[in-house]
Amino acid sequence: MRVGIVGCGLMGSGIAEVCALAGLDVIVVETSADALERGRQRLATSLQRSAARRKVDDAAIVLGRIGFTTALADLADREIVIEAVAEDEAAKVAIFEQLDTIVASPDAILASNTSSIPIMRLGVATSRPEHVVGIHFFNPVPVLNLVELVPSLLTDPDVADAARDFIAGVLGKHVIVAQDRAGFIVNALLIPYTLSAVRMMESGFATADDIDQGMVRGAAHPMGPLALCDLIGLDTVHAVAESLYAEFKEPLYAPPPLLSRMVDAGLLGRKTGRGFYAYPPKDN
Repeated sequence: MRVGIVGCGLMGSGIAEVCALAGLDVIVVETSADALERGRQRLATSLQRSAARRKVDDAAIVLGRIGFTTALADLADREIVIEAVAEDEAAKVAIFEQLDTIVASPDAILASNTSSIPIMRLGVATSRPEHVVGIHFFNPVPVLNLVELVPSLLTDPDVADAARDFIAGVLGKHVIVAQDRAGFIVNALLIPYTLSAVRMMESGFATADDIDQGMVRGAAHPMGPLALCDLIGLDTVHAVAESLYAEFKEPLYAPPPLLSRMVDAGLLGRKTGRGFYAYPPKDN
């Protein structure tokens, strides 16, 4: 199977890795040579770590299955294309408009890794909304086994079935099916929880560490909500919250002022070295 991936950040590189590990022919597209090289290095480092832990036999062979380009036109022959750019609706719509004219096969699946944007809005940007579906992976993609499959009202059931076969049968991930509404299943539950933790800290009710330790030691969560925000990226948490609030207009989805100011300041969590916690360079 020939797979195209648009974006080689944390999510795009992770999706490329699991596709290459499954033996697929992968092409990754980025906007610039510098971004492409950063993505290549991220992939190489991840595969080398897996090889050191004996989870990958030969990192070089797996990396060799991935092509890197800055031209969307190089995805013309792909059988499935997964968009994995930043959580920005206008940017995603623009990509789907281009993919619609580039991807040659009328049977190709056009998928989005969006964590919150309704798939219908992306599908109607194309002339083939019946072939557009949400395939939402979770970070880190090589580690977390869950994928949300999100058909829109216009997605052909056979396309949804083919996407499920790709996720479960080819990539070996567990599939849950969500309705096409902002946030889907996981983020519709998770984001209000994390926003509540931000508001608790913002109000001075408790420190970040006490909030997180309360949920780790008292509720058996693997990490606290504020550390989780740092892992996800505060910009992504903010974008998902805005998408949920735009759709449902419920106050629990509104981004707290502290979260907005941290995003404005570039304090985005692990990827920038500082969020609710500070991270040494080796953890970025």
